[in-house]
Amino acid sequence: MYIEIDFNSDEAIYMQLRNQIVFGIATNQYQEGESLPSVRQLAESIGINMHTVNKAYHVLRQEGFIKLDRRNGAVIFLEEGKAQAMQEMKETLRVILAKAVCKNISREEVHELIDEIFEEDY
Repeated sequence: MYIEIDFNSDEAIYMQLRNQIVFGIATNQYQEGESLPSVRQLAESIGINMHTVNKAYHVLRQEGFIKLDRRNGAVIFLEEGKAQAMQEMKETLRVILAKAVCKNISREEVHELIDEIFEEDY
């Protein structure tokens, strides 16, 4: 598992970790049923506190990306929660689109950007 943390970023380390794991799942770097490293292993390999990894794993579990198992640790597990995911995405996009409107970014430019991201990453 390759994780790169930007220690100079304003984004919390646990969120960077969470985001990279979600991106890895979306791009098929990590498959459903695959075990993630233990909290201790991942913390040591990245050079961060174990509590930070634990917090990222907790968020991923709450969001339905992993399940925590006493025997296997953190395992990629994708719950069927499309309706909830769509609602969460809608709420997040409202803020992103409001920022775009404030910066005079057009609807067409937003659509082009989304298409570009899908083509590059998915």
